[in-house]
Amino acid sequence: MPKGRIEHVNLTVSDIERSADLFRELLGWQQRWRGMAQRGGETIHVGEADTYLALYTDGKDHAGQQKGKPMNHVGLLVDDLDAAEQMVVAAGLEPFGHDDYEPGRRFYFFDWDGIEFEVVCYG
Repeated sequence: MPKGRIEHVNLTVSDIERSADLFRELLGWQQRWRGMAQRGGETIHVGEADTYLALYTDGKDHAGQQKGKPMNHVGLLVDDLDAAEQMVVAAGLEPFGHDDYEPGRRFYFFDWDGIEFEVVCYG
């Protein structure tokens, strides 16, 4: 039986610099690649060796995208939930939905474009 994992998620955002900076700070990620997108616009890949977020912008304002159309949220695993929450707040974003159930503690936040993220810590 084949095995697999998510290699990347491609997200449309209004400001790729701002979004890339958030994930570099929040998750300790690096910029893996940057360039023009196939059909116009620009993309930054930010992540680790095997996984990343492809942040795409076409120069339009995507603030207030409707949650759940079609994606509900992106889950991010961190080793220090409290420090992660402080970074989210420092970025001017509002954590909510704090909870603690298996497999770990978590909170949620919406980025500037209305994309929801779940931040979870197993430890």
